[in-house]
Amino acid sequence: MSRAIVTLRDVSLGYDGQPVLEHVDLDIERGEFLPLAGPNGAGKTTLLRAILGLMPVLAGRIEYGFDRLHSPPGYVPQREALDPIFPLCVLEVVLMGTYATAPPVWPLGARRRRRALESLDRVGLADVARRPFWALSGGQKQRVLIARALAGEPEVLVLDEPTSGVDREAERTIIDLISRLNRERGLTVVLVSHHLGRIRGVATSIVWIEEGKVSRRALPATTTAADFVMDETVGLGAEPSAAS
Repeated sequence: MSRAIVTLRDVSLGYDGQPVLEHVDLDIERGEFLPLAGPNGAGKTTLLRAILGLMPVLAGRIEYGFDRLHSPPGYVPQREALDPIFPLCVLEVVLMGTYATAPPVWPLGARRRRRALESLDRVGLADVARRPFWALSGGQKQRVLIARALAGEPEVLVLDEPTSGVDREAERTIIDLISRLNRERGLTVVLVSHHLGRIRGVATSIVWIEEGKVSRRALPATTTAADFVMDETVGLGAEPSAAS
């Protein structure tokens, strides 16, 4: 019996009928920590959107090994995609994560509020629940958005460059948090990252995206962090192979 929680079979993805990624075959295993990497503009966010079910496939099929209606994937977008003057307190932002599983016009109950507070506690920010979201540091904002994703009680957590725009200490805190959620809760994690060396020891392979192709590659345990700072011209030095 397959342990895959998300399966892509001969999938092509794109916009206005024009493919960006073609013939993608990929199994994401339950409980896996899977980074996506590649040059800027290669299609990493496109692949994330497909995994989230936010865009139709041009060809092929995507299968899910969990109930997306009752436990939709948790999503943490790029920080730049959010209004920096979010007119809500921290708890209200996290409560938004419970809406996906609530029936229409369902009143906000004590259980959802408790779930939101527990999610804040998991990311170490229970003490700032009443503070304005805009008043937090960049790293704290990202942790709040992770708490918002956790409040929906997902089986899959999807993050688009969660450490973008934060300092090195905040980056370390965020990666440690995501790694702990994966390790202790068995949460399946899929994230885009340009700093793969920082998650060495957590992930054993990456998905590399370039020139419309997607391949899975081993992540060497002995490689230093500096060797995995990605830009448009730096790859892993490995030949593409079929993703599985």
